[in-house]
Amino acid sequence: MPKVIYETRGRIAYITLNRPDARNAIDDEMDSLLWHAFRQFHADGAVDVAIVTGAGEAFCAGADLKTLIPERMDSSAWWVRQNVEHGLGGITRGLHDIRKPLVAAVNGWALAAGFELALACDIRVASERAQFGSFEARRGFHHMDGGIPRLVDIAGVAAALELVLTAEPIGADRAERLGLVTSVVAPEDLLSAAEAIAHQMLRNSQDALRSAKETILDMIGRRLDDQLRIEALNGWAIVRDEESRDRLQSFYDRRDPGRPRAKAVGDSTGLGDRVA
Repeated sequence: MPKVIYETRGRIAYITLNRPDARNAIDDEMDSLLWHAFRQFHADGAVDVAIVTGAGEAFCAGADLKTLIPERMDSSAWWVRQNVEHGLGGITRGLHDIRKPLVAAVNGWALAAGFELALACDIRVASERAQFGSFEARRGFHHMDGGIPRLVDIAGVAAALELVLTAEPIGADRAERLGLVTSVVAPEDLLSAAEAIAHQMLRNSQDALRSAKETILDMIGRRLDDQLRIEALNGWAIVRDEESRDRLQSFYDRRDPGRPRAKAVGDSTGLGDRVA
C-alpha cells in the first residue's frame, strides 16, 4: 500500500497518511506523496473539500527522526534556502495558499511536524484520543514548517510559548479550549464529524468560500485599515458574481439550501426539518 492514499467520494477528497507502523511519521517518500496528493486536490475541479487523517492509531508523529531529520542536518545552506519554498508535506509551506478548505480529522498523536500538518488545515476535529505536541525542543531544535506562526495566529502567544517551550503534549479537551480544534468526538464518530463539516461547506458558494479563506489568511499580521480594505475589495468582487444573484433569488423564493423550517409538532429544537 502507498504511504499516502488519495481518494475521492463525491466532492470530498480524502488524504490519508498511511504508514501506521511508524505512527505515520513523514519520511522523504511520504513527503513527496503528500505534495502530489495536495497538488492533485488543488487541480481537481470535481472536488471542493479535503479531509486529512492518519491510518492506525496516530494522525502523524512528526518527521521521521531516523531518516528525514539527519538528512536536513547535513544539508547545505543553499539547500536550506531553496527549501524555504518547499516545507514539509506541501501545505505547511509551498502549497499553503490552496484556497479550497481542508479539514483535519485528528485520530491520535499529532506531534511536531504532524502538529504542523494539522495546523495547516483550516478546521480540525479531534478524537477523544488525540494528543497534540511540539516535541522538537526535546530533540534539540524547534518548529520550522509553520508550527510557531500558526500556533500564535490560532491560539495566541501564551499558548504557543507554553506548548513550544515545555514540549509537553496536551489532550483533545485542552486543545479545544485553546481553539486548536473545533470539536472533540468519540473515535468512531471522527470521520463522520469531519464529513458533516465538509458537507456544511459544500452547501455554500465555493467562490465565496474560497474568497473568504483568502481574505482571512491575507489579513493576518496587517493593521486594521488594511484588513478592512482587503475585506471590502474581496467582498464586493464576489458579490458581483452571477452566482450571488442566483443564490439571493433562491433565498427570496424560500428554496435556498439549509433554510430553517417552521417548528414541527414535538420538535424541541425549534429548527424543524432542514432542506438538504
